[in-house]
Amino acid sequence: MFKALKSKNFKLFFYGQSVSVIGTWMQKTAVSWMVYSITGSVFLLGLATFLSMIPSLFLAPLAGSIIGRYDRHRAMMVLQSLAMLQAGALALLIYLKIYNINFILALSLIQGIINAFDMTCRQTMMIDIVDNKEDLPNAVALNSTLNNFARIAGPALAGIILHQYGEDICFIGNFVSYVPVLISLMMMKITPHIKAENKLNMMDDLMEGLDYVKKETEMARMLLMLTCSSLFVISFNTLMPVFAKDIFNGNAQTFSWFESAAGIGSVLSAIYLANLKSAENMSKLMIAASLLLGFSVIILAVSSNITIALICMTLSGIGMMGQTSSINIYIQTHSAVNMRSRSISYYMMAYQGMIPVGSLIIGYVSHFLGVRATVAIQGVICLISVVVYLYYKKHKAIEIEELETCPVTYTSSKN
Repeated sequence: MFKALKSKNFKLFFYGQSVSVIGTWMQKTAVSWMVYSITGSVFLLGLATFLSMIPSLFLAPLAGSIIGRYDRHRAMMVLQSLAMLQAGALALLIYLKIYNINFILALSLIQGIINAFDMTCRQTMMIDIVDNKEDLPNAVALNSTLNNFARIAGPALAGIILHQYGEDICFIGNFVSYVPVLISLMMMKITPHIKAENKLNMMDDLMEGLDYVKKETEMARMLLMLTCSSLFVISFNTLMPVFAKDIFNGNAQTFSWFESAAGIGSVLSAIYLANLKSAENMSKLMIAASLLLGFSVIILAVSSNITIALICMTLSGIGMMGQTSSINIYIQTHSAVNMRSRSISYYMMAYQGMIPVGSLIIGYVSHFLGVRATVAIQGVICLISVVVYLYYKKHKAIEIEELETCPVTYTSSKN
């Protein structure tokens, strides 16, 4: 399971991130709870998530083009430093008791802009910090395990801190958590990435990357599946503060249980992925995970028992993790070297970029249909998307089979 840690650079990256991502989830939980507590608005709750993620939709392709041309190691250090400054500004704001929702939303937008480049750089950098390229799928899975373990520890810790000490400690903790990341990055020894000789041409890069993804039909189908899931399904998480506070009459700690339950499921799924011996059959794994996600979300929507709801959150975490990571692993292992950064940028666009749009839509729709009905519809959409994916996959397989069995005719002409 831990074979990728044999690479010294990946080990440094892994240990440094293990502290930082916990701080990130602490801040994410604290922001969500604080926005909803201050405003009582589901729409503003969705807007905060929207602003922190929407830049990925527009900036991910640009990030893929730029990061593919320059030293990813140095870029990572710059981006992590900027993220630390953003966290520091938010911590100072809350420490001074300036609960201005406009400032909080503005800082969420700045965080989203930084993350649009940071996430693409982090994923693309995997190939540089893993010595044995056969360990790349394991490194992707371990990185996902780390992120989802933090999804358990971060919200759980945030729930305790919010209840006992206040939200300012959560934000200060996230600011401090960037220190080990920067230290680990400085300790890495990576061969400098050779800069591309040609100048950056945004439109040409976009078209070249898009043409490549379209030609890789299985990759294109997976990205469309991820786009649908991110837009209409995964955003159900945005409504979890409402489930915790209004439906189950809980507090900040109850909200942390929901986040942690999803995190437990994600870790279990990531552990399974990390133990896979090869990166084959990722499409089958994605289908199974998507079905699990859809059914668990539907049951969550109709559940009146908090224990059943938390079990469904755990199962949804397994499904989300299995779906997104199987697609990530497929792209990492099947992309051409010169197209990897752009392929990953489309992955980030479909994943990180679509979730905020979905969060905004779900926050708006829930005003009219109600929270439970909205979440149930999201689960149904997930199941429908699997059926559509399988239909087109089977249709393509039949076309290929017909081409292979079609007799070849030759025509001759005499002069």
